[in-house]
Amino acid sequence: MSILSRAAAALLATSALVAIASPSLAQDFKGKSAGDIVVRARGLAVLPQEKGTLNNSALGDIGSAKVGNDYIPEVDFSYFFTDNIAAELIAGTSRHKVHGNLASALGGGIEVGKVSLLPPTLTVQYHFMPKERISPYVGAGINYTLFYNEDAANNPNPAGLSITDVEYKNRFGWALQAGVDVALTGNWSLNVDVKKIFLKTDVTATVNGALPVTSKVTLDPWLVGVGIGYRF
Repeated sequence: MSILSRAAAALLATSALVAIASPSLAQDFKGKSAGDIVVRARGLAVLPQEKGTLNNSALGDIGSAKVGNDYIPEVDFSYFFTDNIAAELIAGTSRHKVHGNLASALGGGIEVGKVSLLPPTLTVQYHFMPKERISPYVGAGINYTLFYNEDAANNPNPAGLSITDVEYKNRFGWALQAGVDVALTGNWSLNVDVKKIFLKTDVTATVNGALPVTSKVTLDPWLVGVGIGYRF
């Protein structure tokens, strides 16, 4: 099952659970309205769908890159301009292991190191059925990812090669979003949210302090989150 299919299944299951919940909750909520501010705390899975080759000016294509997943807390803020239209800003930071797969003559796998990402993302959303307990939404927006705390692995592979320096270039990207708010009681709500970030970066590394390696990496991560929101 794909990541998107799993997220959709979780969203539907959450909606079904609330729909059959205690009748005592049936009227104890307020729909979304213009001027509302919603603050959410989510648990977030950051799942890169990376593509990229490792290149050297003399040797050409010498391998590929792989970026690990991370699981983090995340906070977001939404402001409703109308009952249906809102803007959302998310804040969170993730840290990822990066691994290279070199040609067998170069020792195969090589640890590139770790890097942290700060990807503030602003989306504009349309909320369907804002006055109902179960209110799905879609959104689109822009992302700017800051790469920081880059640590080269300095860990030799079987051929004695190791990454001794690495640098990532900050980039703008685009974002698509879909999710659902499920009103619980009072100002509280449950939220399931899925974003797709379209993001690329340029990576520059040095092998054994002398051999330069470059890579254009497409990250395109899924951000899959579940959390609780409070409306002010």
